[in-house]
Amino acid sequence: MSATAQEAPSAGARILPRAGLIFLAALLVASVAALAGARFGLMLAIGLGIGMTLEGLRFGFAGPWRAMILRREPAGVLAQLLSIGLVAVVALPLLANSGGELVGAEAPIGFAMIGGAFIFGAAMQVVLGCGSGTLVNAGSGNPVGLVALPFFALGSFLGAYHLIWWTELGALPIMTLSGASGLGITLTGLLAVAAILLWRAAPGTRTIPRRLIVAALLLAAFAVGNFLVAGQPWGVVYGLGLWVAKGAAGMGLDLAGSAFWSAPGNAARIEASVLTDYTSLTDFGLIAGAFIVASWRAGGLSAPLPKLPARAWAATVIAGLLLGYSSRLAFGCNVGAFFSGISTGSLHGWVWFAAAFFGSYYGIKLRPVLGLEARR
Repeated sequence: MSATAQEAPSAGARILPRAGLIFLAALLVASVAALAGARFGLMLAIGLGIGMTLEGLRFGFAGPWRAMILRREPAGVLAQLLSIGLVAVVALPLLANSGGELVGAEAPIGFAMIGGAFIFGAAMQVVLGCGSGTLVNAGSGNPVGLVALPFFALGSFLGAYHLIWWTELGALPIMTLSGASGLGITLTGLLAVAAILLWRAAPGTRTIPRRLIVAALLLAAFAVGNFLVAGQPWGVVYGLGLWVAKGAAGMGLDLAGSAFWSAPGNAARIEASVLTDYTSLTDFGLIAGAFIVASWRAGGLSAPLPKLPARAWAATVIAGLLLGYSSRLAFGCNVGAFFSGISTGSLHGWVWFAAAFFGSYYGIKLRPVLGLEARR
């Protein structure tokens, strides 16, 4: 038998594992629907779709920002802006006419928010993953993502624990763009950023590949679905912190000392099933969706453990903690603050974008120092 024949699995050998992956996805959705209700099963299905889109079409946030900063390749960031604009076209009119049944990703602009966004931008370049990216990386078997994720969750819990103290350092009132004028300003802002990126782009990099356009369209559709089913925009960070809060409460830790976790709504979520928390369900879906696509593509997860120095693994742990902590102070990550904040009219999303992009520049410079890649 030739080497080629030995390496190529037969069709029959591929069908069963892939059929099993489809069955797994259906079983997960059906189980959540049976245990918690059809609405929550649908939320998990939306999360699965997002995870499959991000992993399957290689759509992300940290990587495209890195490509723009290092090589002046704007395609990935342009695809992000396209997706945000498509969601805004639907979400902003819905918010204006929902009578309060829908809520946007609104947050105040303050010292802690800006500093948190800057630190988040730096930390996400250290581990090459934002909030959604860390979940996808972990689900696809990336060792750095697997190490960073639990510390991200712990950091999210701790950041929320101290959030009120940080916001009292000083913050402006929540400011939002709404209605037709708000939509016009949002779309104009997105176009202006796109124009700047194209102006700065390296020759031959000014088009968006079809793969990224398809991903942007799918992501926008899933984000709108999340908005309609949950009544709130797509988010990531809250669910991670909630998992740790539930574990801490289960071990007898008194959370009354935290104004955030002892607030009635959050205290109720700690007591309730995690299967009834919308953000947790989409987070679970992101992990499972990435796992399914990675398994489908490779026939299993086989990412080797990278040969990194000890300081690189220590940096991954610290960066994971900082990702979680800073994203709570910044009221979200690339998803909750940048993507959902801008698409639902919150001005903090724009400030978050600027601060996090600036932080990413320095995070990229840190990677060689920390032993995560060769010096340039």
